Amino acid sequence: MGRFDGRVAVVTGAGSGLGHATARQLANEGALIACFDIAVDAAEKTAAEIGEGGGTARAYRVDVSDPDSVKHAMASASADLGRPQVVVNSAGIGKFSHTHEVPFADWQRIIGVNLTGTFLVCQAALPHLMDGGGCIVNIASNAGIKSQPFSAAYCSSKAGVVHLTRVIADEYLRKGVRANCVAPGGMETPLQEAFMEFPEGVDWKVMRKVISPLGNSQPEEIANVVAFIASDECRYMTGSIVSIDGGITV
Repeated sequence: MGRFDGRVAVVTGAGSGLGHATARQLANEGALIACFDIAVDAAEKTAAEIGEGGGTARAYRVDVSDPDSVKHAMASASADLGRPQVVVNSAGIGKFSHTHEVPFADWQRIIGVNLTGTFLVCQAALPHLMDGGGCIVNIASNAGIKSQPFSAAYCSSKAGVVHLTRVIADEYLRKGVRANCVAPGGMETPLQEAFMEFPEGVDWKVMRKVISPLGNSQPEEIANVVAFIASDECRYMTGSIVSIDGGITV
């Protein structure tokens, strides 16, 4: 018997990286998965993998920064699979830039996906979660709780996710909804590859403070923690920020 038998879980960014690993982990434990991703082909691949493993999953093309896209996908997932009870906000983007050179369009897009997208998905899911209970696990970053140079938009967005999570946990504490946040460090995902290009004139050594001696984690390691936090074993946990970063924030 799985910890999520019969429960519907919405996972954003399910087409790759941590979202993909989380979708598969929750499905392995009995959840029915709504795979949200703007790259619908990737989401469909994740859903197919879950189906091949004996689970149930549906893919939905979702631009998390677009309110109408999010509302439509959440309504469709609810109609197709049932009432969402678990929400994992894993969709995220980022890049390095000198702060004085960040294009406004980049700022808007990073904030739009990482912070506004998390807010919109939470907002669309909350009425379902309050109708019988549920939980939210938002994926932030250690960059949301400590400084990281050349990452003004990314750090700001993830710090916003941290505090958004606390607000939701506080506001819905007596309405049957838990909200917690996971803050990973370096992880072997496509997003990590986006951070391989440093701004012009930057010595990579200045980034040593954000690199753990343990190296990068694997998405499956973080997905295991996400599943634990989302499960009833953590019924007493809400408003918590869980760092999983190889000791960077020690």
